[in-house]
Amino acid sequence: MKHLLKMSDLSKAEIYELLDLADTLKKEVKAGIQTPYLKGKTLGCIFQKASTRTRVSFEVGMVQLGGYPLFLSSNDLQIGRGEPVEDTARVLSRYLDGIMIRTFEQKEVEDFAKYGSVPIINGLTDYAHPCQILADLMTIREFKGTLEGLKLCYIGDGNNMANSYIVGMLTAGMKVSVATPKGYEPDADILAKYQADPNFELTNDPKQAAKDADVVVTDVWASMGDEAEADQRKKVFAGTFQVNREIMNLAKADAMVLHCLPAHREEEITAEVFEEHANEIFEEAENRLHAQKAVLVTLMK
Repeated sequence: MKHLLKMSDLSKAEIYELLDLADTLKKEVKAGIQTPYLKGKTLGCIFQKASTRTRVSFEVGMVQLGGYPLFLSSNDLQIGRGEPVEDTARVLSRYLDGIMIRTFEQKEVEDFAKYGSVPIINGLTDYAHPCQILADLMTIREFKGTLEGLKLCYIGDGNNMANSYIVGMLTAGMKVSVATPKGYEPDADILAKYQADPNFELTNDPKQAAKDADVVVTDVWASMGDEAEADQRKKVFAGTFQVNREIMNLAKADAMVLHCLPAHREEEITAEVFEEHANEIFEEAENRLHAQKAVLVTLMK
């Protein structure tokens, strides 16, 4: 593992190694122990998309590991004024020990890895969100004790989260059922690769997807970059593609609910269901810190 660009970069064994390390790092922090695994190391954090959890968790994580995080807004970099990615990657690689990028195009992250000479971490693109998936896997295992054979139901837009749930959860040994409106399905290449997997289901019926689910997840109807489509998407998604009491009654009685946040209550999830499962959702948010620290240690130590 040289980089973390998308979930398909990880084997099942590598996912479990990261989760085990994340568990250990979380226990250390809870016990007041902060081992400087990355003492003297510097992580550049490039943001072309706004962030709450990604920025704070990576910056705090690097400090807890004894390293130094450097916030790099695209507005302050020459890449924001037209400098080629390959030049920025080669320059920053001479200053930094690792780079985390939160941007739009997956190609930009892939190009950083191609032309740079330090580990590259995808903090989110329109295609994938691997750090969130690792946090979700960590949270599910904490609450359920295992991942193997559990069914995850995703209801909503076939966006970066849907793409990453399909790859990450199936690789980890889970079953995945995805429900999206027609025309809003996940990435075609991912579907082509996994559509024959007996543990994967794609449907336009959220009730079918939710049946006997152990974990129910959702995301906003209009992701960053899709704001211009927000009104149209509300018309398509409203009333059907929502995690609500009716959906939860179809899932298992002890089903978890996760949300990568921010959540738009009464759109993709009702306030009632959100608050009933707030403990799981905010544990999931916290686990971004621990899962990403595991990635940082693995790539940069």
